[in-house]
Amino acid sequence: MIRRPDILKLIQSGLRTSPLTALLGPRQCGKTTLARQVSLNKKTQYFDLEKRSDLIRMENPERTLDGLKGLVVLDEVQRKPELFPHLRVLADRKPLPCRFLLLGSASPWLMKHTSESLAGRVRFIEMSGFSPGEVGWKNQQRLWIRGGFPPSFLAATDKDSVIWRDNFIQTFLERDIPQMDIRVPAATLGRFWAMVAHYHGQVWNASEIGASLGFSHNAARRYLDALSGAFVLRQLPPYFVNLGKRLVKSPKVYVRDSGLLHALLNLRTQAELEAHPKLGSSWEGFALEQVLRVTGDRNAFFWATQAGAELDLLVEKGGKRWGFEFKMDDAPGMTKSMRIAMEDLRLEHLWVVHPDKAAYSLDKKVDVIPLSGLERLPKSLY
Repeated sequence: MIRRPDILKLIQSGLRTSPLTALLGPRQCGKTTLARQVSLNKKTQYFDLEKRSDLIRMENPERTLDGLKGLVVLDEVQRKPELFPHLRVLADRKPLPCRFLLLGSASPWLMKHTSESLAGRVRFIEMSGFSPGEVGWKNQQRLWIRGGFPPSFLAATDKDSVIWRDNFIQTFLERDIPQMDIRVPAATLGRFWAMVAHYHGQVWNASEIGASLGFSHNAARRYLDALSGAFVLRQLPPYFVNLGKRLVKSPKVYVRDSGLLHALLNLRTQAELEAHPKLGSSWEGFALEQVLRVTGDRNAFFWATQAGAELDLLVEKGGKRWGFEFKMDDAPGMTKSMRIAMEDLRLEHLWVVHPDKAAYSLDKKVDVIPLSGLERLPKSLY
């Protein structure tokens, strides 16, 4: 079993300090495995709300939950929204006989219901698949190709990994999406998801995508929000600052897991990826997700002007601006766009992240680093 100490520490911290901790992430990313690890040293009651028997027991939550002690895990909690008002009552007991760990796969839905019923009582923790630090930096290439979902990364062969990802996409569209109360035909959403994969790393254009698939820009916006809420797409917002320049004001879109991106693009091998025009965009999305694991995504943006200057990732922390560029290049150099971003945004520092092992400086505040160099970023970015 691959250990995931960082996310495990966050869960344990949440359980110590809050009556309820919500662990959010896509299906099959390892939430249940982590919940069972947390429960090893605690008296635990586990309820899987995808099991009919457990779902029936929650028809009477007073009888099922009120007398429990220790740790109570509610898996796929979005299946039972009626529980939240009762969980508020249980969270307000003094002293607390138990604490709750809620596992969910639909972020906006779950956060909406918990914020309405459990404000101030719940701590949210978001997780995704494996990171390079968890699987070992020597496996970085494999992680990039296969993605971070444990069954895909750990598959015995590349072919098995491809089959798992294809099955995940089909099951996600046909079963998981309807369970999230998203009423979109699986075939329609599948075509939309595949189209977004071809726009991976580009600025979102709802009208263009909608027109190419035969539906309105409003429908395209709803589908984008639905897949973002299920943790399979990322919308990176633009950064606005009054510079007297015309700025790009639409988000950039990414398929969050690189393995799913490659499956949606029908790329089965590393050789096929290296020959594909989305190679650079694939690296950008993969590296961006690793940076956001370090910095968090609450104050993360991209920046671009209508004149063509841009910055792949801008992070605001501690009143300072930090920049990241992602280059599919063995020896990237300084560019005009980087100089403009440094000057206009007054960046504290800019890192150029590339897939090679080399690390060197391009300027006083500009460094080229490998992905493993993220472990040595300033502590103020964590």
